[in-house]
Amino acid sequence: MAEGNSKPQPAVWTTVRPFVNGGLSGMLATCVIQPIDMVKVRIQLGQGSASQVTKNMLANEGFGSFYKGLSAGLLRQATYTTARLGSFRVLTNKAVEANDGKPLPLLQKAAIGLTAGAIGASVGSPADLALIRMQADATLPAAQRRNYKNAFHALYRIVADEGVLALWKGAGPTVVRAMSLNMGMLASYDQSVELFRDSLGLGEVSTVVGASAVSGFFASACSLPFDYVKTQIQKMQPDANGKYPYTGSLDCAMKTLKSGGPFKFYTGFPVYCVRIAPHVMMTWIFLNQIQKLEKSIGL
Repeated sequence: MAEGNSKPQPAVWTTVRPFVNGGLSGMLATCVIQPIDMVKVRIQLGQGSASQVTKNMLANEGFGSFYKGLSAGLLRQATYTTARLGSFRVLTNKAVEANDGKPLPLLQKAAIGLTAGAIGASVGSPADLALIRMQADATLPAAQRRNYKNAFHALYRIVADEGVLALWKGAGPTVVRAMSLNMGMLASYDQSVELFRDSLGLGEVSTVVGASAVSGFFASACSLPFDYVKTQIQKMQPDANGKYPYTGSLDCAMKTLKSGGPFKFYTGFPVYCVRIAPHVMMTWIFLNQIQKLEKSIGL
């Protein structure tokens, strides 16, 4: 009888579940990881090492400064992570079905990760722009600060001051960065899960932690150069003559390469890796717990 009443729901829930679960797990992870992300952005903006940035923020702005832009971070997860994890799982399930239930080769997983990253970044780019601007605002001279109150105020001001299309400013590098990050993170995670669980026989906790650490490293290494360029493009301000320091992503990359060499793109890599890996771990852990909860209540 109970099963009969639940028949209409599973079809709908099966479709939306990967998206809902992905968004929820990403938002929960962001609440924990936001301070590290804030320090990472400040390092990329040239404010010193991780210890210097942390010390200066505590002394000059207080503990609350580490959570500046949290509303934008949550909005970003509600859009970007919902779209990328949901689409990755849907596309993976479809590919496994087409492969007669057999595990997918790494190359196919990487291609699905690239696609999911592009989808997620396209949806989440406005929230990502708001997040970067809110995090960078305190580093600007007082006269140049935008003083956004929250993510929605930031989006409103961007549209009002710069037009709707400005919401996708820096979308090119954002999409490329997301594609590289998701290729490294999602493909390596699924591959590592198969290795740790099926080949090495590790338990669930060890598998999740190990696979998350591996995927976090590859996500960081693949995406940081694009993340660096994206951050520079999104936070740039025009000079007195109305000229921007970079004409686009390629110009930013070439000037960065010329002035600082290839390792300049990896500024803040330890903090970036520390930020990505725990976020990946917590996202998957939260996702596993959500899925367990669903099973326990019969969803």
